[in-house]
Amino acid sequence: WATFIGLYIANYVVERSTGWALTHPLSVDKVEKLKKEQMKPNFLDMVPWYSGTSADLFKTVFDLLVSVTVFLGRFDMRMLQAAMTKSCDGTKREELLYDHLANKDNFWFDFMADTGDGGNSSYAVAKLLAQPTLQVSVDGETRPLPRGNVLLIGGDLAYPNPSAFTYEKRLFCPFEYALQPPHWYKNDSIAVDKPELPEGVKDLKDYDGPQCFLIPGNHDWFDGLNTFMRYICHKSWLGGWFMPQKKSYFALQLPEGWWVFGLDLALHGDIDVDQFKFFSELAKEKVKEDDAVIIITHEPSWLLDWYWSSDTGKNVRHLICDVLKHRCKLRMAGDLHHYMRHSCAQSDGPAHVQHLLVNGCGGAFLHPTHVFSKFSKFYGSSYVSKAAYPSFHDSSKIALGNILKFRKKNWQFDIIGGIIYFILVFSLFPQCKLAHILRGDSFSGHLESFLGTVWNAFVSVMEQSYVSFTGVLVLLITAIIFVPSKISRKKRVVIGVLHVTAHLMAALILMLMLELGIEICIQHNLLANSGYHTLYQWYKSVESEHFPDPTGLRARIEQWTFGLYPACIKYLMSAFDVPEVMAVTRTNICKEGMESLSRSGAVIYYASVFLYFWVFSTPVVSLVFGSYLYICINWLHIHFDEAFSSLRIANYKSFTRFHIKKNKDIEVFTLAVDKVPKDWKLDKDWDAEPKQSG
Repeated sequence: WATFIGLYIANYVVERSTGWALTHPLSVDKVEKLKKEQMKPNFLDMVPWYSGTSADLFKTVFDLLVSVTVFLGRFDMRMLQAAMTKSCDGTKREELLYDHLANKDNFWFDFMADTGDGGNSSYAVAKLLAQPTLQVSVDGETRPLPRGNVLLIGGDLAYPNPSAFTYEKRLFCPFEYALQPPHWYKNDSIAVDKPELPEGVKDLKDYDGPQCFLIPGNHDWFDGLNTFMRYICHKSWLGGWFMPQKKSYFALQLPEGWWVFGLDLALHGDIDVDQFKFFSELAKEKVKEDDAVIIITHEPSWLLDWYWSSDTGKNVRHLICDVLKHRCKLRMAGDLHHYMRHSCAQSDGPAHVQHLLVNGCGGAFLHPTHVFSKFSKFYGSSYVSKAAYPSFHDSSKIALGNILKFRKKNWQFDIIGGIIYFILVFSLFPQCKLAHILRGDSFSGHLESFLGTVWNAFVSVMEQSYVSFTGVLVLLITAIIFVPSKISRKKRVVIGVLHVTAHLMAALILMLMLELGIEICIQHNLLANSGYHTLYQWYKSVESEHFPDPTGLRARIEQWTFGLYPACIKYLMSAFDVPEVMAVTRTNICKEGMESLSRSGAVIYYASVFLYFWVFSTPVVSLVFGSYLYICINWLHIHFDEAFSSLRIANYKSFTRFHIKKNKDIEVFTLAVDKVPKDWKLDKDWDAEPKQSG
């Protein structure tokens, strides 16, 4: 019968997938659906930060540990860049200063950061950046915003770690779909002497196409900046944007006295001495007193220093406060995947920086804004929040998804979560004395006995168990370390203890419910009646009653196979009858002790218990951990990274477009997409174009 069913299923699949398609025409709707599937680009999904089994995540952790413990403070690629820069008079500055845009008319430029996560979200932003013109409503009127002459990207170009695969798939692929590079450009080409201008363009000043300048973020530094140097500093095109830059930091001279300083903070959170020397000399020799400077860093130190109660970026502060003084009009950064803008309070008078802008909505998962709602001081000046996207209220509501959607978004976390819960209660299987729970006359009596048994199990873990106690201890240490260091050590211990207690209580309750279910089945003679082969005995009785064998064929097959025929059926049925194995083994252990089991018998028993316990525990571990993240992010304002990376939200994307006016004023437009498109449809203009033969 099993062979017959297998052949029937195989025939059905083959007929439906091949034969049916060949002999029956498809409907118009199915043809259109098939077209959409065929034309859909092979974009990657958002990074599963809680998968627990991803090789990319393990590589990210390894690269970070190596970068921080081995190279941090000992080797710095920025120093190597400075050493390799030409030292002839004037040429060193030419490799870092780009002044070819200084005389442009009607100049526009764009800023984005933190792209290269999910393909749909990264493409949505890149596609908007690539449009020749965007029609937006400004003060009730429709206004065209032309594409920026320059695109500035503020770091974190690909997640979770920098590699050839992540850069090509998560960064270059969406940008190339949004705006294709020149047809003559080869993706594998290496730019030896940048800028490698298109044919017919003799000077960078004569190139009218969109250009791109980038700084690295912390994720780009995980491999010591190797991938960034290879794909940014030694390639010429990011999609249709020309990349002339040669180093990881740069200075742009823009029209009407505006400047952009792109700083590389590496993993130190600060610029190195060579960077400081370059920018300070440039500020003294080139930047006029009435000029305006925009400083781009990857990390928004004004928010992060306030949040962590730290003081980073001392060289950057020295550059802004003592060298540039009042000339720094705007600081921009990414790293936090949301949009926030703060302006200096007028009552405080002149400030070192007039405006602070964070826009890390280039494609990475969303970060909360409500955690940073109370920020107000930076460099001794007061600042007022002018905009937040998403709003503080919406941000706190989004966090609720950790309770409702954590498991759906992070189903691979089940693998780790189920194993952890099983380790917590491993030493407690089986529970032989559960009959008293069923003797109660009322629900309250049953509940009281059940909770008493849970407490006894907890005491047993603490006093008698080795495996489970070790698991609890390791989990407790991990939970305490997991709590952010921004709060006191005592509070971290309290939060860690409460977190682990919730997981342990949940695991103990699930263990007792599973054991109680088996106990009820045994008492009602549903399990453990005929040993391990109850299912086989039932099969034999049904076989003899409904499928008689008058010719003795089955006996002859048993004789010809030397008994393998019935033995295989017998033990396969036992393998599939997991509840019976659990019940019979449990009964034997309760009667004769664990010593009565052989090693193989113990392995089979614990494997059977693990199978059922894992299925029951995975929804609960996700619920408990998701609830922990929700409480921490909304009540304690901690775990802003962990509580939103778990949600993998691709929506709420944005970029900022700037326009330098003739009167030296600058207009700022931040354009946002509330919901990122996921479905594709054919472009009618593309279908209408004649296709070249051959």
